[in-house]
Amino acid sequence: MNINMKHTNFTWTLLGIALLLTACSSNEERLRQRAMELCRYIPDHELLEQSRDYLTDDFYAVLDTIFHLPEHEAMDHEWLHYFVTGNGGTMADFEVVNIEQTDENHATATIRVHQKREDGSFAEDGDSEEHRLYMQRVNGQWLMADFDEHKADCIRHIAINRREQLFRETISQYLVNEIGPHYQQGELCIPVLMMVAENVNEDMSTQVWGDFWVYWYNQAGDTLKCVSGGSHAGQITLAKDADGLHVTSFEQVEDGSHYLPSAQRIFGEHFDIFQNMHSNQDVREAVRKEQLNDYVRLHQLPIHYYQDYGWPAMKL
Repeated sequence: MNINMKHTNFTWTLLGIALLLTACSSNEERLRQRAMELCRYIPDHELLEQSRDYLTDDFYAVLDTIFHLPEHEAMDHEWLHYFVTGNGGTMADFEVVNIEQTDENHATATIRVHQKREDGSFAEDGDSEEHRLYMQRVNGQWLMADFDEHKADCIRHIAINRREQLFRETISQYLVNEIGPHYQQGELCIPVLMMVAENVNEDMSTQVWGDFWVYWYNQAGDTLKCVSGGSHAGQITLAKDADGLHVTSFEQVEDGSHYLPSAQRIFGEHFDIFQNMHSNQDVREAVRKEQLNDYVRLHQLPIHYYQDYGWPAMKL
C-alpha cells in the first residue's frame, strides 16, 4: 500500500475519534445542562404546576397524588413534602457533579445540594448533600423520572394511605351512627381520629387503638359552632366480609376512677403513647383542626372558623 494512503487513513481515523469524542463531550454537556434545569423542579414543600412539562407523566402523577393526600396526624410523613431543604429556613443551591447516560433513553445525574440562607450566604462550610436525579428521554425530551428512588417510597405510602383512609372512613361512620346519637345533636357530626397503634390478627381482622372524639356542630355563616362532643378512647376491631369493612367491636376506656386501670388494660404496651397524645391539648387541637380542614374541603363548605362554646373562634 502507498505510504501516503496509509498516512491518509490514519489521519481520518484520528479525525473520526476526535469527532466522536467531541460528540460525546457535547452530549454530556447538554445532559448536564438539562439536569441543572430539572433541579429547579425537584419538589420541595410544593409541587410546581409547571413541573408537568419537566417530569415524566407517571412521576408527576405519583407526586401530585402525594401532595394532595390529607395528613391526619400532626407533623406526620413530613418527608413527603420536601426532598432537599428540610425546614431550616434555607434554600437549595444545586451543582451537577456527575452525569451518566446508562442507555439511549436513560441517564442519572449526581447533584450536590448546598444550603443557602435567605441572604445568599451558605449555611455552613461543607454543609452539602449528594442526591441522584434520574432522567428519561420522552419524545426527544429529557425529563425527571425519579429522585433518590422516592417514586417507590411514594407509591408505597399511597397504598398505605388508601388502606388507612378506608379504616378511617369506616371508624368515622361507626362513631357517627353509634356514638353520635348519645350527644346533643347539631347539624353536622364530625369525628376526630387520633390513631395510636394497630395490629392484624390471624383471622385478618384488624385491631385499632386510638383516641376517638365525636363532635356535633351547627353552621353559622363561615363558622362551625360546637354543640357537644367528647372522647371515646379505646380499641376498635375491624373485619371484612362480602359487604365490605365493618366495625365488629369497640372496647372503650371507662370514666371516673376506672379510667386509668381500664386505659392501661386496653392500650397495654401502647398506653404511654396514648396518654401523651390524650393529655396534650396542643396536639389534640392540631389534629382536630387538620381533620376539620379535610372535612370542609371534601364537602366544599364555605367554612373558615370553628368555635367551642365560651371560647374565641379558631381559624381553619
